Amino acid sequence: MAMTVPPVGTTNTGNSTDATSKTAVDYQSFLRLLVAEMKNQDPTKPMDSTQYVAQLASFSQVEQSVQINNKLNELLTSQTISQADALIGRTITSADGTVTGEVASVKLYSDGIVAVLKDGTQVVVGPGITVQPTPVEA
Repeated sequence: MAMTVPPVGTTNTGNSTDATSKTAVDYQSFLRLLVAEMKNQDPTKPMDSTQYVAQLASFSQVEQSVQINNKLNELLTSQTISQADALIGRTITSADGTVTGEVASVKLYSDGIVAVLKDGTQVVVGPGITVQPTPVEA
């Protein structure tokens, strides 16, 4: 299911910040919950140290997962930019074969790439497209 999202170079940067903020909120919520649990525990029956260590381990895993996800997103963005760069100057044909032309520029979206041909036509880059070197005119 494809969705239309603003280009990477503009609003998407804000979207990744929003995603990071959401993760940070979840991270902060976890800390607040742990501190509240410690403050409100029964003084005659304090939290078992193994439970405390288990929660800290969970907290550490959450932090590592967030960092891994951020690095994976950076890697995917870099790969997408490399793929888009390789299309410029090439001739592509749409999956249904109705549109053919030389790629003048490329638009990057969070859910894919759109090639803009020299005549202004836009082609979604996806399964079934054909990419060929542009013929050299004699």
